[in-house]
Amino acid sequence: MADDDEIREYRWETGYEKTWEEIREDNNGLISGSIHDIIQKAKRKRQEAKKGSSRLGMMRHIYIMLDCSEAMSIPDLKPTRFLNTLKMLQLFIEEFFDQNPISQVGIILLKNKKAEKITELAGNYKNHVKMIQSITKLNLVGEPSLQNGLETALQTLRMIPAHASREVLMILGSLTTCDPGDITETIQSLKQENIRCSVISLSAETRIMRYLTTQTHGIYSAILDESHYKDQLFQHIEPLQATNTQECSLIKMGFPHGLVQDSNKKDVSMMSMCMCHLDSSEPRKLSTTGYFCPQCQAKYCELPVECVVCGLTLVLAPHLARSYHHLFPIANFIEVPYEKQSTHCFGCQRPFQDIDKSLYQCPKCRIFYCIDCDIFIHDTLHTCIGCSTTPGGQKHQIHSDSNNYQKSFNNSVHL
Repeated sequence: MADDDEIREYRWETGYEKTWEEIREDNNGLISGSIHDIIQKAKRKRQEAKKGSSRLGMMRHIYIMLDCSEAMSIPDLKPTRFLNTLKMLQLFIEEFFDQNPISQVGIILLKNKKAEKITELAGNYKNHVKMIQSITKLNLVGEPSLQNGLETALQTLRMIPAHASREVLMILGSLTTCDPGDITETIQSLKQENIRCSVISLSAETRIMRYLTTQTHGIYSAILDESHYKDQLFQHIEPLQATNTQECSLIKMGFPHGLVQDSNKKDVSMMSMCMCHLDSSEPRKLSTTGYFCPQCQAKYCELPVECVVCGLTLVLAPHLARSYHHLFPIANFIEVPYEKQSTHCFGCQRPFQDIDKSLYQCPKCRIFYCIDCDIFIHDTLHTCIGCSTTPGGQKHQIHSDSNNYQKSFNNSVHL
């Protein structure tokens, strides 16, 4: 037996239990992973649905509602649904703020027929991650209350300005909900306030969740396994197209500069405390560095943030530049049948074989990629490797960028 075969684990030796869902026989009589193909096709479908120069809800205010009922202690996701979800949320929040630096997130727990808000809407991902890590030993009891959770989120989101995107993302493991009143009235209130609700079910599809997402133009999904769970969760990182009822307005922002006191000067009168840690439970420390609001001179240690004194949104120029790929995504690659047009993938240099039924070609530089590189370029890299490295591709890329900038002046892009 070869060394590779000795190292490779058998299916029954791994932590995966639903083996009948993971493998299947393809047209050539070979065994392949069905769920992996489902994830790849879903990502390709989402890529094709993207349209450049469209209005997007870039300033997102999203509440994450996490089910903490007894159903989350089921170990079908290792080690349990709850612990697996906490691990996923930590990765999700870090990636969310990396791709949406001018957005805000809050967390609500659904437990024992009640809703508890553990973090308010804020743009500091460290506080959210720290709070998630602190609830790993939470006692999971009772049933969730969908209505109480939605009402808690509605009280805050209805105060958000109309130009911002208001969203709710629910992660539910329970198939039941215990509500004090008519939940359809709450759903209609969410619809009137233009709050988009999306649901990720860890168990199965339920009618009330489907009705909620349909009425509020959200996304409903039920997971197949852990990899599919991560794919369904991370699809909410990219901002969705703005609705027709969302207002377009100019937003006043401040771009403060970081000021540092000279260490050679022993003037302690310049030391001060930042505004973002005044109400924090962390130890308060005086410092000589920080970002000062250009309107009221309030001091903050991290950006982006909304000034608690004058209400001005404080950001840095890279925070806005980081959202460029959302406004002008790269063109979708063309799927062509494999007829030995190319021997290797231009991205990962993996040789194409007869089992590769399709190749993916950039419409600008005409270079071929495999499906994994196609997904990586569109989801993570946000630039075509061929257009950036080949001489002909660079000229085409410069011309394309100039056209995109011209469109940004002609079309009103919603922030």
